[in-house]
Amino acid sequence: MSDMRRREFITLLGGAAVAWPLAARGEQTERMRRVGVLMPLADAPVGQTRIAAFLQGLQQSGWSDGRNVRIDIRWAAGDADRIRRYAAELVSFAPDVILANGSATVGPLLQATGALPIVFVIVPDPVGAGFVDSLARPGGNATGFLTFEYAVSAKWLELLKQIAPSVARVAVLRDPAITAGIGQFGAIQSVAPSLGFELSPVNVRDAGEIERGITAFARSSNGGLIVTASALASVHRDLIAALAARHKLPAVLRTLFRQCWRPDLLWA
Repeated sequence: MSDMRRREFITLLGGAAVAWPLAARGEQTERMRRVGVLMPLADAPVGQTRIAAFLQGLQQSGWSDGRNVRIDIRWAAGDADRIRRYAAELVSFAPDVILANGSATVGPLLQATGALPIVFVIVPDPVGAGFVDSLARPGGNATGFLTFEYAVSAKWLELLKQIAPSVARVAVLRDPAITAGIGQFGAIQSVAPSLGFELSPVNVRDAGEIERGITAFARSSNGGLIVTASALASVHRDLIAALAARHKLPAVLRTLFRQCWRPDLLWA
């Protein structure tokens, strides 16, 4: 994407705003703009909070849904097939821009279009995932915002050591189907030996897999839990928090879990 087009669509979701260029604002009366939004989450409080912030940012910039911009939102609820289907559907609308929330949505959108502008948020490694050429010069039709570097994932293991020094085994919940899931686990794995931890990866593809994995892990003592960031982890956040509490597993969970806050779990 050229520098001009990058400046044309700057979008933040979850406590940020959308700013359209002055030239585009002057054309608001000429035609209805159209924005597609692909959410990997379910239509639940955590997702609604992000959408509310997005809409508020649009309004502050002079854009109102139904008046001068039409916003098409699709909720995939962590289902990979649904994400691909909705990606194709949003592209078929030929919107002015598509907002992609999370790594799981960007790949399918890029497969569906190489022309429509895509702005992504909550993506930890767009270069490693192949979404952009580089951070300085994204190239292609996608640009966006990073949430954190993988090195932060290693800090979660250090936090767990501080809050529960007796922990020697750690279950790491991750989504192996996305680059971010692999990268976060790799960062944790790189520091585990120096901290004296034995790691056990637990996939988060569905509720049954999560419950079986955590329950089996908890049968042995001195265990702890780290949940890496992903759409699926967010979809199953209530279950994960409940299982951690039930099995008395000291846990470090990403901030996307705050909607199911518990005083006995640590939120990183």
